[in-house]
Amino acid sequence: MQATKVGIREFRENLSSYLESKTPVAITRHGATIGIYLPTRPKPSQAQLEALRLAGEKLDAMIAAAGTSEEELMEDFKRLRRESRKQKA
Repeated sequence: MQATKVGIREFRENLSSYLESKTPVAITRHGATIGIYLPTRPKPSQAQLEALRLAGEKLDAMIAAAGTSEEELMEDFKRLRRESRKQKA
């Protein structure tokens, strides 16, 4: 993964946005790299994992209530995407 190069002043001024970024940042002073910030992947909380599980269950129930399947939904999505791309061309 390519690192974004920024000067130390820009890094300080925009620190909060770089801390939320998923891209490594090479910090430079007068064009020379003096440090690298490597963001880590935050571990999801138990509440986030539970919310994701519940959302999945609700989605499964909605799909079943609509009388369709995940495979049919994916085929519809792919078909609509192909049609959209053809219209743009």
